[in-house]
Amino acid sequence: MSDHSDVLDSLDPKLLKITEELSTLFYKNGGNLLLVGGSVRDLLIGISPLELDFEARGINLQEIKKLLSDKFKCDEVGKAFGVLRIKEFPIEIALPRTEKKVGTGHKGFDVEIDHHLPFERAVQRRDFTINAMALDPLERILLDPCNGEEDLKNRILRHVGPAFCEDPLRVLRGMQFIARFDLSPNQETIDICKSIDMENLASERIFEEWKKLILKGINITGGLNFLRDTGWVKYFPELSALIDCKQDPKWHPEGDVWVHTLHCMDAYARERIGEEWEDLVVGFGVLCHDLGKALTTKIGEDGRIRSPLHEPKGEAPTRSFLSRMTSQIDLHEQVVPLVRRHLTPRTFYKDKASDGAIRRLAKKVKRIDRLVRVASADIKGRPPRKDDFPEGPWLIKRAEELKVKDSEPKPIILGRHLIKRGLSPGPEFSPILEQCFEEQLDGTFNDLDGGLSFLNHLLESREIS
Repeated sequence: MSDHSDVLDSLDPKLLKITEELSTLFYKNGGNLLLVGGSVRDLLIGISPLELDFEARGINLQEIKKLLSDKFKCDEVGKAFGVLRIKEFPIEIALPRTEKKVGTGHKGFDVEIDHHLPFERAVQRRDFTINAMALDPLERILLDPCNGEEDLKNRILRHVGPAFCEDPLRVLRGMQFIARFDLSPNQETIDICKSIDMENLASERIFEEWKKLILKGINITGGLNFLRDTGWVKYFPELSALIDCKQDPKWHPEGDVWVHTLHCMDAYARERIGEEWEDLVVGFGVLCHDLGKALTTKIGEDGRIRSPLHEPKGEAPTRSFLSRMTSQIDLHEQVVPLVRRHLTPRTFYKDKASDGAIRRLAKKVKRIDRLVRVASADIKGRPPRKDDFPEGPWLIKRAEELKVKDSEPKPIILGRHLIKRGLSPGPEFSPILEQCFEEQLDGTFNDLDGGLSFLNHLLESREIS
């Protein structure tokens, strides 16, 4: 135990106040309340946690419910695990427990709740030492039986003990922790991860760990290399195929497609914008942008390495990779166009693309600013090359002028306009609307008056013919 009297001061004042209030309440009633897990880890590295996890001792679950009922509304969110959530605050209170693996999956555990279980024993169920610490809010004392604080200072990811292998999700948690906190994995931890199979992990649980990697990782290279070193990259064959996939050293002195992708991901991480959905779409776009190279890379008779059509060929493995983790069709449909067209900013700049071409590009990729972010990461993922990227600012400027930087063009002429002209809904609607939209994209008109004028001419010409 060591004194950490100032650690809690970085908490949000409201959370600090409720922490002290709850701790005092438990103490006065013969119990003890400890701040545990990621909350403690974050506080030690200067991050104010948005959610707090507590472990309660000395009082059973029913007594805790009664104790809290006078001032708080609680939900029992994990009955088998003895977990209560306070509705008014982002706070969960759990009872100490032991777990024994008796079946497959994250539900295949025999759980025994014991409100007298010493912290030193309860902590053995934790995953990593950096998450196996507790802080007494009243005494301001750190409980650290696994030396997690030292590992945190030395940036080491180390598993707690033999029970680690009972939940395969912990390998993916290790991946995102390494990326988020810039850690180096302990070799023994790597070795134990090699012995763990993915089992029947739910796709939703897998996706959550990838989300944290994408949205919070600062050293994504480290996280993905952990996936490779543990052998777990085999469960993501689309990524595994990038390892040893050669590239032309003239354009890619950094190495194979795997190495290139890692550099691209770190470049993306440095330029996240803080909008979760946008960062998620772009992050997966960067991760998947060269998946098609594994299917197309060839060495020509001249000895040059080329990957023709790797952009469109990247669609299938991108969909396969994403489908394994999430059924969010919106994510699939917004990532894939970025993969299919990640080289387009360069070709458009070279060819000085027309307004119509840029509008059509916006229609295909949904947001041109996303595409530029993916292309920028691609350019920056080739160290020691430091290529300029004039294509990006040029395309953004053109897209802004055309009002399609962060949105796709919407058709001005709609079915209701045809109905007002006396047409009955039917098969002939579609070609008329498509022609109107194509003319709109070409710049023939850009407002409703212009659109209606074009529609009138179009219908008149059709009547004449």
